[in-house]
Amino acid sequence: MLQDTLLAYEALFWKFITEPQVLVALAVAIPAAIAFQYFTITKQNNPRRPHQQYPSNQTIMSPPTEDLPPPKSDPFTLEQLKRFDGTDESLPIYVSIKGTVFDVTRKRDVYGPPTGSYRVFAGKDASRAFGLSSLKVEDADPDWSTLQEKELKTLEEWWSFFKKRYAVVGRVVDMPESVQRFVWPPAEVIDDN
Repeated sequence: MLQDTLLAYEALFWKFITEPQVLVALAVAIPAAIAFQYFTITKQNNPRRPHQQYPSNQTIMSPPTEDLPPPKSDPFTLEQLKRFDGTDESLPIYVSIKGTVFDVTRKRDVYGPPTGSYRVFAGKDASRAFGLSSLKVEDADPDWSTLQEKELKTLEEWWSFFKKRYAVVGRVVDMPESVQRFVWPPAEVIDDN
């Protein structure tokens, strides 16, 4: 009698287990359980989370450069700056932010044509685009006077980032009047030297 009961339960088990809905559920549940076990074991072997990979004072971006040459104040017009867009490989690549011209030639792969991710900034003052965090050509404009407070903060952070990493080779002398008084260094400081 016990044997008959066990055989009946076994038959019900196999009938249940071969139902299409149960097979689909098993097909999902078994790989999920294996993946869970794998990641649990892996996590125990490497307890660091991705966001803990770098100490808070480090960044995946290039660190500030200690050996930058002293800043230069060579005058550039916006028109002259266009020559330094990376199309002529014999010339350096310059990017201007808030009228400060930076030499970014060492990152030609990033700022130079034809495939540089940030080529839109090369050979121009793209202050507005930096403030907007935009890679659109139409935003690469020297007039940042219409930026909102948060965007002005972003622009200032980019200027500071570049100043710590790239050589300052000059200044743009024909910035739009609406931002001229905010350009570093001011023209009167340069003229006094």
